[in-house]
Amino acid sequence: MYREWEAPDGLACAWTRASSPEIARVVPDGCTDLIFFEATGELYVAGPDTAAQTTAVPEGRAFGVRFPPGVGPAAFGVPGHALRDLRVPATELWHDARRLADELSSAEDTARTLTSIAVTRLRAASPDPLAALARTAFDVPSLARSIGVTDRQLRRRCLDAFGYGPKVLQRVLRFDRAVALARTGLPFADVAARCGYADQAHLSREVKALGGVPLGVLLS
Repeated sequence: MYREWEAPDGLACAWTRASSPEIARVVPDGCTDLIFFEATGELYVAGPDTAAQTTAVPEGRAFGVRFPPGVGPAAFGVPGHALRDLRVPATELWHDARRLADELSSAEDTARTLTSIAVTRLRAASPDPLAALARTAFDVPSLARSIGVTDRQLRRRCLDAFGYGPKVLQRVLRFDRAVALARTGLPFADVAARCGYADQAHLSREVKALGGVPLGVLLS
């Protein structure tokens, strides 16, 4: 069972999952997650994905906090591309991760404690202002000119902030919007039109490429 709720101070959401051992499909959304597994007492970071990941989920409860696109890498202290498509023990990123995991293991309210840890790290970080890209439609050459950098410099900054170059970022964010719209019951042809795909066939190809399965299967 998966549940998520609104989180404060610039976080995308907090979530919890309770399950028996399973293989879960995780699709790209540009975000990074801080995850605590209650059964093992381990704290992990899930980096920004470029394609669907099938992840072994251990039995028991997992607690997570999701950082919006372009925000998490600064909080974790590494460039986004260093986390791309990876699940990394927090001990490899934070010197005090073991202490934090022990604190979570003994916490009365694990979700609240994890959120507090994420907020503290976020407040101490300085995400690239390019993180605002995730909330807007943008054209790569025009954006580079507007902020006074070359296309190459823009790509380097996007790799650091998001883990992706700007063109991959556009694909991932558009895919995420399309999946969210499709979950509302909107016909797939309308989803394609609203999200800027050439047609429904284009949407289908992108969903299969990024999500690993057809859109109907992804929603089921």
